[in-house]
Formats: sequence, structure tokens, C-alpha cells
Amino acid sequence: MHKFPLNNPKPDFENLLKVLAGKKEPDKVLFCEMLIDEEIKGYIIENHFGQKNYPPTVTFGGSAGDAAESPDYKETKEASERYYRQLIDFYYRMGYSFLADYEFLVNFQSFNTVARIGKDPETAQFARSERHWAQEGKGLIGTWEDFEKFPWHEAKELVERYGEHIEFLSKSLPDGMKLAVVGSVLEQVMEWIMGYEGVLYNVYDNPELVGAVFYKAGKLIYDLYMIAAPMEGVGVIWHGDDLGYKTGTILSPALLRKWIFPWFKKYACIAHDNKKPIWYHACGNKAEVMEDFIEDIQFDALHSFEDSNCPVTGYKSKYGDRIALMGGADVDKLTRLNEEDLRKYIRNILDICMPGGRYALGSGNSVCNFIPVENYLIMLDEGFKYI
Repeated sequence: MHKFPLNNPKPDFENLLKVLAGKKEPDKVLFCEMLIDEEIKGYIIENHFGQKNYPPTVTFGGSAGDAAESPDYKETKEASERYYRQLIDFYYRMGYSFLADYEFLVNFQSFNTVARIGKDPETAQFARSERHWAQEGKGLIGTWEDFEKFPWHEAKELVERYGEHIEFLSKSLPDGMKLAVVGSVLEQVMEWIMGYEGVLYNVYDNPELVGAVFYKAGKLIYDLYMIAAPMEGVGVIWHGDDLGYKTGTILSPALLRKWIFPWFKKYACIAHDNKKPIWYHACGNKAEVMEDFIEDIQFDALHSFEDSNCPVTGYKSKYGDRIALMGGADVDKLTRLNEEDLRKYIRNILDICMPGGRYALGSGNSVCNFIPVENYLIMLDEGFKYI
């Protein structure tokens, strides 16, 4: 087993981009993760790094008007900066060349007062006593009156402050590392702003309201990317919007093309105008809209694969010469397989996906807290041993 943390990490984000763009054959396996659950990160930091783990906070660094002078704000800002320094060091010493940043979304979701709250099953290795679930029913907005009451102005202020956060992170990055800025539109609207039922009923009952909410949310993320994309420490826009389930998309392709994909195309233009790629994370079956992704929107890489409906090896065979693929180690298999079978499974993915480049190894979705830490490390170990 490879020893973690690495003694001499050599992040090279530019090399990763060349491999993903198909401009060079990889001379080693490159790694990616959009998210590693705090419980996994904390366990590794304490048991492998031999350090105290610091929890995340919900705040931006930098100015917050009059609040910036308060002792509570300063204390929280210091805690936030300490957390992010450790987070960067974690990804650096685990062998990654970039860190995905969720700070805007974490703060934006603090407006969510309708999430269903439950707890993890005790069978999880690091069960959470409290977990927020997506709102299946009605969200914060169900009427035009709700639309007017929603804290759009406060959300805009979060966007305006985001550049200060990126500046802090950029100064803390080791040479060779970059930031991947993460935004989301469809998920935010469906999971809490309107709720799944709220969106799906109003597609027929009040489509103008649905369109207005998608416009407001889409514009927030547009402004976020306009701030982030030109910044030196930002290497890529990594947009995340789960749009499907096992057999299709949640909204019809026609509605996605009406309300969502025009924003995606704008986001891609922002990234490309700043000579940076745009990656896309989308769970679920994407078959009906893959041509939109590749030809119209022009995403540079695709992330999130499940063996039950869209295995990364199948996507490599069908689309691997047209778009880069990231991750693909199925979360269920990462959770359940024994070491021997898991190593064979990871090697098979690499055998199929590595030739020609346009691939980076990682989990199919994220390193969830119910995945055994040992299995996560086995996946990395197989990558390090492969070439």
C-alpha cells in the first residue's frame, strides 16, 4: 500500500489539463475528486497525517461590512482560514493537483429552511447524527409572493464577496495546484428553492414562475463565474447539476434546453473566454443530452458515473475521443468490494480509460462517509502503481 500522506507531492495542474484535452498521453495516472466527505478527510488527517482535524465553517474570509469589526466575525474568519489551509494541504499531500471550492454554495444553502433533516444509518463507518436531505415536496418559493420575499439581494452579496475568498485560497496554494470553482443552478432550485414537487407541478401550473426562478439562480452563478474565471488561482470552472436518474433526465430535454442549457452555454463561454476549461458534474442517465454537452455547450470534461446506468468504461468507448471523463469508480463498489476484487475493478477501469488520455481516476461521485477509508486508499494505491 502506498504511504499517505505523500512525502514529496508534485502537483501539475497544467499537465492534468493537457492529458484531459487529449494533447498528450499520460505517463502516470492522474487523480480527481469533486468532494471528499469531512468524516473521511478528518479520519485521514488524524490517523495518517498525525494532525488535529479542523471542521469547516459557514463564512467567507475578507470584508463583510460592519460585521468585519465584530469579535465573532474575526474569530469565525480565522477558523475558516485555518480550515481551508488544512484542506488545501490535505488534497496536496494526497496527490491531487486541484481543490474544488464549494464556499459560495455552502453559504448560499444557509438560506435553506426547508431541508428534511435525518441521520445516517448506523452501518455507515462515520454515521452523521444530522444530515440534510433534498426537499422532495415544496421549497421556499411556490408563489410570486414567495419569489419576491426570497433573499436574492443577500445571495448577490455573497457573490460579490467571493473574490476575496478566492484571493485568500490562491495565496495558500502550493506551486502547481489550482482551484476548481463549483456552482450549481438546477440542483439548488429543485432541492430547496422550489422543491422537486414545486418545480414539477409548476412546469404545468405556473411555468413563468419556474422560468423566473431558474433565471435568477442562473444569473447568480453567471456572476459568480464572471468574478472567479479571470482570477489567477482559478484553473477551471467545475459546474455541478445532477439532472438525471437511472433511465433519463428529471426534466425533459426540451425543458432543459429552454431553462438550463442556455446558462450552461454562457458558463462555458466565460471559462473559454478566460482560456480555462469547464467541467460538468451530473449524476444520472445523460444519454439523451450528451450531444448538447459536447457540441452545443462544449463542456471539456464530464464527471459522475454509476455502473448501474452509465459506467465510465462505456462512456470511454462511446465518447472518449470527444470529451474527457473524470472519476468513474462506482460508489457502491468502492463501498462493498473486498480488496482483491476492488483492485481488479480499478485496474479494469484504468486499462480501458487510460489509453489516449482524456481521463483522470477518482470516485464515480464523491468519497462518501460510508465508503471504508481503506477502500478509498486502495483506489489511490492502484492508480499510483498502474504506470
